[in-house]
Amino acid sequence: MAKKKEILDDETPKSWCEGELVMRFELNPIRGETTPLMQEWLDAPLPQFTNNEQERFDTYLKRAVQNINGWSEEDLKMKFIAHIIELGKLIETKGITTCFDKTISGMVEDVRLTVKSDFMVASGYMNVIKKPFFHFQEYKPVLNPTGEPMAQLLEAFLIAQSKNEIPLPLYGVEVVGESWKFVIMEGKDYCISPAYNCLKRDDLMHIVAILRKFWEILETRLMKM
Repeated sequence: MAKKKEILDDETPKSWCEGELVMRFELNPIRGETTPLMQEWLDAPLPQFTNNEQERFDTYLKRAVQNINGWSEEDLKMKFIAHIIELGKLIETKGITTCFDKTISGMVEDVRLTVKSDFMVASGYMNVIKKPFFHFQEYKPVLNPTGEPMAQLLEAFLIAQSKNEIPLPLYGVEVVGESWKFVIMEGKDYCISPAYNCLKRDDLMHIVAILRKFWEILETRLMKM
């Protein structure tokens, strides 16, 4: 009997869960401990805000505390996450592009994976993607969740690995409501940080610091690989 294809090009992409991806691609989740790369990332120094940045930070935090429970997925993205990304200095510059809601696909071990990256940082220009470095997946579980964000993040990582000519560590964030978890994939291993609560001032400061640290890693290391 012929082996059944995992997915046909003209079919709706399969909605994977994390466990299925772990088993199908022999991935190794690392929870409760940190790899050297993850520890380096999480040890980012707290940001020294300008007066303007501090005012914006306070505004975004207050807005989230008061409203996050009533936000839809799109509300969460546009009214809060987009501003935190900007404070984290994940911005376009020469040779680096950022994209929201970018659908990417690729063949990974004879399986076609297709996923929408809620936010991506990659080498390239405008909407032309060359080498992905960072993916952001989020959803608001109370109001119409659309897929499992950790699984979507892993799909984005696997697709990026299939496209990158040189093996690179891949960085990302999973956001579920107020909970932020940072993720690094190296080969088949993916390390997940403890959760940061974006409604707590100290945690949100650390979130911004970690995002800024990624940009430093990108410029000083990843772009040179």
